[in-house]
Amino acid sequence: MSDAELTPDPAESESADVAESGDHVAAAADEAAAVPDTDDSVEALLADFEKVTAERDEYLRLAQEKQAELENFRKRMMKQQADEVARVTGRLVEGLLPVLDAFDYAVAHGEESVTPMRDQLAIALEKEGLVRIISDGAPFDPNLHEAVAHEPADDDEDGPVVSETMRAGYTWHGQLLRAAMVKVKG
Repeated sequence: MSDAELTPDPAESESADVAESGDHVAAAADEAAAVPDTDDSVEALLADFEKVTAERDEYLRLAQEKQAELENFRKRMMKQQADEVARVTGRLVEGLLPVLDAFDYAVAHGEESVTPMRDQLAIALEKEGLVRIISDGAPFDPNLHEAVAHEPADDDEDGPVVSETMRAGYTWHGQLLRAAMVKVKG
């Protein structure tokens, strides 16, 4: 290679510099055209931010609403399930009351051999919420007692009093399951 080939031609170099600077000017003009006015872009960004924030708040509100609905649904279902269990067990206990009555009648007629079975059944049911209504000597309460017989009162009594219980009454978890059949004095 010769020296002439290695030295750059000044005319070529100058035209290359002009072309490069022209490219830079064109690129800068394109960038300026592509970037909108900064005030407009900031306002547009703020408007987009407010829109996105409003949408986020709406989605958050909806999510909280649905979460509350789900919690209320769970509570309602749990209460309904508990009520159903109480109702079903109440029916079962109500079905066992004639068995308790039979044990009571047997003991009243002198059959002491059934007393341990009667006591075990009564204790098991009492643990679950059955309460026997104690009536003998108590003031008559039409909410708890069913009067099936009447006898005259003594002069010293203030109001009607249960003189004899003919069939025991029971409550189940505080609610009357069966009224006691009683003889009322007064």
